[in-house]
Amino acid sequence: MNLAERDAKVIWHPFTQMKNPLPHIPIVRGEGVYLFDENEKRYIDAVSSWWVNIHGHAHPYIAAKVSEQLNTLEHVIFAGFTHEPAVQLAERLLPLLPGDQKRVFYSDNGSTAVEVALKMCLQYWVNTSKQPRTKIIAFKEAYHGDTFGAMSVSGRSIFTNAFSSLLFDVEFIDLPTAQNISQLKSKINYLSNEVACFIFEPLVLGTAGMLMYEAQYLDELIATCQQHGILTIADEVMTGFGRTGNYFSCEALNTKPDIFCLSKGLTGGTMPMGITTCNSKVFDAFLSEDKLKTLYHGHSYTANPIACAASLASLDLLLAPETMANIKRVSASHAQFAMKITGHPKVKAIRQTGTILALEWETGNDTSYFSGLRNQLYQYFIDRGILLRPLGNVLYILAPYVISNEDLEYTYQTIERALKDI
Repeated sequence: MNLAERDAKVIWHPFTQMKNPLPHIPIVRGEGVYLFDENEKRYIDAVSSWWVNIHGHAHPYIAAKVSEQLNTLEHVIFAGFTHEPAVQLAERLLPLLPGDQKRVFYSDNGSTAVEVALKMCLQYWVNTSKQPRTKIIAFKEAYHGDTFGAMSVSGRSIFTNAFSSLLFDVEFIDLPTAQNISQLKSKINYLSNEVACFIFEPLVLGTAGMLMYEAQYLDELIATCQQHGILTIADEVMTGFGRTGNYFSCEALNTKPDIFCLSKGLTGGTMPMGITTCNSKVFDAFLSEDKLKTLYHGHSYTANPIACAASLASLDLLLAPETMANIKRVSASHAQFAMKITGHPKVKAIRQTGTILALEWETGNDTSYFSGLRNQLYQYFIDRGILLRPLGNVLYILAPYVISNEDLEYTYQTIERALKDI
């Protein structure tokens, strides 16, 4: 019995209808931008294995740092104890974040980073006001994770339908544009006395189909929130660590959020870890002789030393000059390809921000996550040695920064062939 057959007997895969799934491909090793299956077929990982891998698979530098940490300290409870990798990572990361971030709270993935941020904001108002605010503002197409708080602030969709009656109420707004920005600001002004926080994915909404919007209008929304004391949360789980061209998307903003949520590229795609950071305004609201004002939140693997070591190694690589050069190279290459296929009759829209390129396939009215085109496109590229995982009819490239010009060109050429063949 081969690995795929063994898998089919015991595994329940994510986001997968297990009745008749596409075959799950056994991967035995990774190297740089490539994944290799049990038959040594090579695949270009053009989606960074769900957007986490920024430096390439099995990176020797990260592997060495993780191995060193494994032989020193694998884990220790983080309540009442601390350790060098956690302190060093916080010391190095906080100055890189836009604005004046002062504290790091560790968790273990993007969803939990969001949960921590929401709890910080809601308890902030319990701690500081006689009339706590409980309303949250988010974008209609948002996706912030799959735990209940994260689902609640995500747009209502197939991902949340089964749990809709259990999710807390959220005020959803459209993405800001020149046409609606005044209306959105008026809505925030109207609701201001009730709103605890505004959570957003800056510049790019990933799971929504790589929807993109302009920084200047997000700036206006954040500034309006700040006028009313509304806390702001930047979910940079996907956009952080170079994806949009800057180290963090919020570098493009003039006004800075109070809280950041980070994960995915944090460890270079090596292992799970989440971080929620905040400024002094938020942190100081929890400082009190009153024990009830404590943030009672934590995880067994909070600030895991191995994950911290992987994150520090990934940060070393991220800040190396050649990485930013690669980010600019990939961004420029995407922009050039976007121009080349703009106007193609089968391309409904093409969007690009930094290293993220999204192509929306013209499918008439069939544009949902369940578009029949999705599996056809997925298999087309898998057959040709490219891992692309379409969001319905939206095909996107989000590769590790180390992808070569040759592999980029091969991916672009294969997309062009698909536009002819499908």
